[in-house]
Amino acid sequence: MKYLLIVSLCILGALAKHELYDGHAVYEVEVNSIDQGKLVHDFENEMFLDVWSDAIPGRPGQVLVPKVQREEFENFLSKEGVQYKVQVENIKEQLELEDKLLAEAAVKSNSSSSRLGFDKIHTYAEVDAYLTQLARQYPNVVTVVEGGRSIEGRPIRYLRISTTNFQDARKPVIIMQSLIHCREWVTLPATLYAIQKLVVDVTESDLIQNIDWIILPVANPDGYVFTHSNDRYWRKNRRQNFSGNICPGVDLNRNFAMNWGTASSTNPCSDTFHGSAAFSEPETAVIRDIIQAHSNRLALYLDIHSFGSMILYGFGDGTLPSNALQINLVGVQMAQAIDRVKWPTNRNYIVGNIFHVLYAASGGASDYGQLFAPLSYTYELPAWRNNSWLQGFLVDPEFIEQAGFETWEGIKVGARAALANFRQRNSVERK
Repeated sequence: MKYLLIVSLCILGALAKHELYDGHAVYEVEVNSIDQGKLVHDFENEMFLDVWSDAIPGRPGQVLVPKVQREEFENFLSKEGVQYKVQVENIKEQLELEDKLLAEAAVKSNSSSSRLGFDKIHTYAEVDAYLTQLARQYPNVVTVVEGGRSIEGRPIRYLRISTTNFQDARKPVIIMQSLIHCREWVTLPATLYAIQKLVVDVTESDLIQNIDWIILPVANPDGYVFTHSNDRYWRKNRRQNFSGNICPGVDLNRNFAMNWGTASSTNPCSDTFHGSAAFSEPETAVIRDIIQAHSNRLALYLDIHSFGSMILYGFGDGTLPSNALQINLVGVQMAQAIDRVKWPTNRNYIVGNIFHVLYAASGGASDYGQLFAPLSYTYELPAWRNNSWLQGFLVDPEFIEQAGFETWEGIKVGARAALANFRQRNSVERK
């Protein structure tokens, strides 16, 4: 009875915040040409719709359309001869289903002080306390660092994981982060699982003996808290762009100093608003400072996102790094490692340049990371079982541990490739 009461209270508490999505529908849109795709893309931006994935020839796009805009959207698609279908009539029902499933999982959670269980999605406060606890329990390996404070004053903490306290210049540095887009909850298990395998449950000691790691699990603390308390689909940070809380937030993954402002939005009401200047946001400034502090040894940079089962690399304008062949090869090797252990119902990973696989984008974290690291990638994790049972960014509790496990398989491959590349480069330089 107590179990049922707790679950019921959790669900009832979430119902009010989901009311704003009552009647919102998810559309699948198919285009037959690049020009038609651009036409749809531009119209979606004009309507300030929440585009989950752009439609390109051969691959449908997904977009969340508010109830009051559905008629206008459908009329436009019909007029332009664009094929579409409604995948989800009312996304509020799926939000409530996710709450129910996660509430049940939370009650059953077996988390302890030395590890966070992979049977629930943990809050910012839980992750923050966990990082501090790990530093106390494993002082010879783990240091917790407060890189700065978010717009609303929350600590932005990350772990430095090293057997030599980052003092051995012969070891490369790997940086990885999650939740820069705060609604992408399934990315958190990827960073937490990596922490567990490097610190708590070490089964492959070469990865910690030969490499120094920096892991930032919650890159957008304010936004992440907001997704739990107010708006599950919130993407940006929580900067107040105007008085009266009108159109708040900056897309942190459009705020880095790499082609900043060229393929993003100048409108604060857009989900891809790039901010007032590159690194205008404290959250991106923290990441910039971490990257620059370790630029001489940075071998691999990973920015974990969802959804789509992809490993993407720069640059967002379609130009390629000078070592693009190597980047693509390692990306394919990481993807193959994931595909070998993924759920059969999820599709195989796609590897490629972000512009050619998805869309033009500027000011992205992995593009900026590419300026300093020979290997830099955006992971796009699968977030559901490739069906409409839970759509898009919503999390199936049964997939949480699997998301961490399979992503770690890819990360391991990337880490060892980065180590080999780092050693080879240093050997050549010494000659």
